[in-house]
Amino acid sequence: MSGPVLEARELSIRFGGLRAVDNVSFAVERNLVTTVIGPNGAGKSTLFNLISGLARPQHGTVFIEGKPYRNAQPHQMQKAGLARSFQITNLFFDLPVAENLRLAAQVLEPKRLWTMPVSASRRAAEVVEQLLERFGLQDKAGYLAGALSHGEQRRLEIAVALACRPKILLLDEPTQGMSHGDTEHTAGLIRSLTSDVTVLLIEHDIGLVMSISDQVIVMHQGQKLAEGKPAEVRANPAVQTAYFGHA
Repeated sequence: MSGPVLEARELSIRFGGLRAVDNVSFAVERNLVTTVIGPNGAGKSTLFNLISGLARPQHGTVFIEGKPYRNAQPHQMQKAGLARSFQITNLFFDLPVAENLRLAAQVLEPKRLWTMPVSASRRAAEVVEQLLERFGLQDKAGYLAGALSHGEQRRLEIAVALACRPKILLLDEPTQGMSHGDTEHTAGLIRSLTSDVTVLLIEHDIGLVMSISDQVIVMHQGQKLAEGKPAEVRANPAVQTAYFGHA
């Protein structure tokens, strides 16, 4: 299909006197990495909440492949092809790695199989095997998710988000708290995902942002400050002022 896979048009939400997201519009092109950056409190995670249906915008609309979704619930956005991860790791820590993935992939099965034994979920089982291999977690399939390292848990969370086979993947600071080696590995993994999915990313590591992003959106005090290719954004005086206090 032609045209952007995701559009935000004039999204706004206010909490009391705070304009957390203020009239933000942008388009995300298919099979690219678009990264949202900005200082703490800029409204990035709130923007993700509005896009994913976790919060309802007081103004504005989200479009997926040209179809409007206003005040949609998270499950409706998931059905439309959107999945997300969260800033805080969100897994079933007392279940094995493979079971975390199977539960997420179960949505791919016909509803008539949802109450059948797990062995009947062949489609979900295939997806689990594919994701374990892609994310290098085959040897950890039987481990409890809570026993994984922090970097492995973050990678598993991305895999869980992919298990429903989305068109658009929202990742909220996926490398937060990772070691340098884990960050590099995850950055390469995210870049490779664009063969199958469009990635919208929140990230604080500017070096990583500049290396893996096709497009960068800068937020400041709830508004979109700048947008463009990584080099254009990095050279923008307004962006330099927002981050460093000077151009």
